[in-house]
Amino acid sequence: MFASPMLELHCHTTCSDGTLTPTQLVWRSHQAGIRALAITDHDTLQGWDEAFAAAANLPIEIVPGLELSTVYNERSMHILGFYPDRNRLQAPLKERLDGRKRRAQIMVDKLAELGYPLTLPERGEGMAPGRPHIASAMVRAGYVSSSEEAFDRFLGSTKPAYVGYEKFSAIEGIELLLSCGGVPVWAHPFLFRGGTVETVLPVLVEAGLMGIEVYHPSHSPSEVRRLEEYCEFFGLLRTGGSDYHGPSAAGKDNHGTLNSEKVPIDLLEPLKRAAEVIKKGH
Repeated sequence: MFASPMLELHCHTTCSDGTLTPTQLVWRSHQAGIRALAITDHDTLQGWDEAFAAAANLPIEIVPGLELSTVYNERSMHILGFYPDRNRLQAPLKERLDGRKRRAQIMVDKLAELGYPLTLPERGEGMAPGRPHIASAMVRAGYVSSSEEAFDRFLGSTKPAYVGYEKFSAIEGIELLLSCGGVPVWAHPFLFRGGTVETVLPVLVEAGLMGIEVYHPSHSPSEVRRLEEYCEFFGLLRTGGSDYHGPSAAGKDNHGTLNSEKVPIDLLEPLKRAAEVIKKGH
């Protein structure tokens, strides 16, 4: 796609559902030739400080971010946020984290009713629990042979132990990020199952959406071209990333592979400028 593999704007750590610590992710990103790395854990900023510390003596810039779990048309929608003001975002994020914990507990209760009792490991105050953690616990308990089996049989969106997110709309998520100085970007639009990109995007733009994750492992070349055209038409920022979650227990990469999208570093400066404009407006 691009000649210069330099920018990675979508990665997860052990602070949400990744398998690498922020320090490990920074080092692996450095080894992969990345020059700017966004930490975008689900609904938490917990990994920022460790990532900044790990990158202090490396030629790699940390982009502070997160991935908000929201709902649109009753279906899950993820909104990436870049450069938000931590102090303004902490309190509302705590509400989101508490909701994730309640959701995880309800799924654990459902599994117990189905005959699969579990005890989830204790996680830090700022850690975001999710279905991958429950799937891993099921593997450790011997109920399933893999996390994939856990999702296929119990945790997928149509399966018996699934619980949806507490209601927090994509519009609310976009407004929250803007109010905290963050740049809202629609993550992997063609994975969304609650409507077509053509019909949903104008609504999100009207709400204040500022960018689209154009480059993602799930997007085909034709979908990438369409998203590039939408960015041009609506005046939106382009971002991209691998949605990297680290290696699985079997040693294979979960989701994408670091730097798989080979996104050019040139896309970072417009993102920074947009964040500055938002902050000046507040």
